[in-house]
Amino acid sequence: MRKKHRRIWMAVLAAAAVIGIGVGVFYQIVDANFQRLTETEISNVDFTQFEDGIYTGSYSAFPISVKLQLTLKDHRITEIILMEHLNGQGKGAEVITDKIIETQSLEVDAVTGATFSSKVILKAVEDAFLGPDG
Repeated sequence: MRKKHRRIWMAVLAAAAVIGIGVGVFYQIVDANFQRLTETEISNVDFTQFEDGIYTGSYSAFPISVKLQLTLKDHRITEIILMEHLNGQGKGAEVITDKIIETQSLEVDAVTGATFSSKVILKAVEDAFLGPDG
């Protein structure tokens, strides 16, 4: 009976170790992605250089991902629709689309408390015009 208990405890400890390592690796990946995102520059796109129409863009910095569609009319952004926004705690960043439309610029301040999601949305708008390489 003692051997059985010992095996159970060893299995539980091994499982806990594997889970702990997995969680540690996950957080390292997320932290590295956020660090890269902090250093990522956003180009201020001159919307007047593009034809009117509907543009789609996306950007991802795990665990945040955005897919959007925007409408350019008379060389001005008139609408931005977030088709997908996997945001963790950054849902508040979605108001940045209103700031982009209001200023007709990507040079807007990030939403406090949702900085990373704000930047991912801005990068997705940039992607809609300039492609993934900016």
